[in-house]
Amino acid sequence: MTAVAIYAPRVGLSVELGKFINWALIWLGLANIPFMAMWFVGAPPRYFEITVGGIVGLIVKRMPRIIQFAAFTGIMTYSTLSFVAGLFNLEMGSLLYSMQFFAEIKPGNSAEYIAAIIVIFAILVTSWFLLKRDTNFAKPFYIVIGGALIFGLAGADLAMGQNMRGHYFREAPVGAAFESATQKTGFADRADGKRHLVLIMLESLGVPRDNKAMSDKLFAYYDNSAIQARYDVSQGTSLYYNSTTAGEYRELCGKWGDYYELLDPVQAAKENCLPMRLASKGYVTQAMHSFEGDFFKRAEWYPNIGFQMREFWPDLRAKGAEWCGGVFAGACDRQIPKMLAENLKKAKQPTFLYWLTLNTHLPVPAGLNLDVDDCQTVSADLARDFPMICRQFAIFDDIDKALVKEITASDFPEADILIVGDHMPPYYDRHHRSQFDPERVPWLYLKHKGSHSPKI
Repeated sequence: MTAVAIYAPRVGLSVELGKFINWALIWLGLANIPFMAMWFVGAPPRYFEITVGGIVGLIVKRMPRIIQFAAFTGIMTYSTLSFVAGLFNLEMGSLLYSMQFFAEIKPGNSAEYIAAIIVIFAILVTSWFLLKRDTNFAKPFYIVIGGALIFGLAGADLAMGQNMRGHYFREAPVGAAFESATQKTGFADRADGKRHLVLIMLESLGVPRDNKAMSDKLFAYYDNSAIQARYDVSQGTSLYYNSTTAGEYRELCGKWGDYYELLDPVQAAKENCLPMRLASKGYVTQAMHSFEGDFFKRAEWYPNIGFQMREFWPDLRAKGAEWCGGVFAGACDRQIPKMLAENLKKAKQPTFLYWLTLNTHLPVPAGLNLDVDDCQTVSADLARDFPMICRQFAIFDDIDKALVKEITASDFPEADILIVGDHMPPYYDRHHRSQFDPERVPWLYLKHKGSHSPKI
């Protein structure tokens, strides 16, 4: 009897420990391991997701397997979406709203996206089989240990990403002071009917930070005698929040916000955005974008803010633009400057022309007609140390060369040209992401001197 009495608690302890290990393996290990693997290369902070996932695991551990699996799937879905939102500086609401446009992008053109999808699917399948095991431990000691591990793991995540926290979740705080390139340069004040105004927003153009190779490349093609003879050149940086559409709102509407505030024509009219103001001054207003107009409903809200004419990928293709691939496949940006110039040369009235580029959206793959494969010729340093940044700069180079050729031509009409980034490039790893200022985007302003082409 004595032997049995002594042995029984040991057996009970072993069973409880096994249940606890099963629980921890699923809700602390499996639910977090793909994200923890990113600690050493950099990733958005996940301490909240870790905490919520662990607590949910404690709540459902005694429930039927199918309920546990549904809860685990929900936690993985939320964690993945939150992770993506952090990478792309999006609010969760913005990301969820954007899911309706998923069919228009091509994640299959990115090895990174394919790998991520495979990993998440494998984790869900593994969880289904692991949940066959009993995870319903009941001893208070293990519940306390479970709580300690949850908060310990969350604390470790917070510590690992401490020096990169400013790179993620860039939502404009309430009361944040506003600034933009159009505001800083006085771009709109030049709308006197004597010149065209051109605003170009470059996808993922960031401010280099402590990287000489990148700093030397940024806007380098505009440092030449032909540009300086025709334009007064200035450059600087501006604060940004959120993603591309928020960048468009910033430069076109002069405040922090995002495009869904512009889907209602009545509300959009109240914003009195730049195209609408310029149209009231007699300017023809035109927008060009190298992707589909339905994406983020640009074909809907562009006219709401005053763009009288719009050209998207189908229109540009009809005018001769080639296809360039990537996750966002559309027109080749390097061919748009010529079309932009043709639009201005044909204009009978002063024109405000806005162009949003496409091809440098991350990730930038090799091939797919992007002309990025021979990056050594762009920068040997970038090709060696930052190959995808090098591929981005190869595209920027092609855009800059094509644009400089057009705007220095003898028959290019008088125009002020403002070039600005939308947001920093959202690299997932610390090695690449830390090469950019997490808060600011660059701009270049070419202010026409007014003596090299006839008045409009």
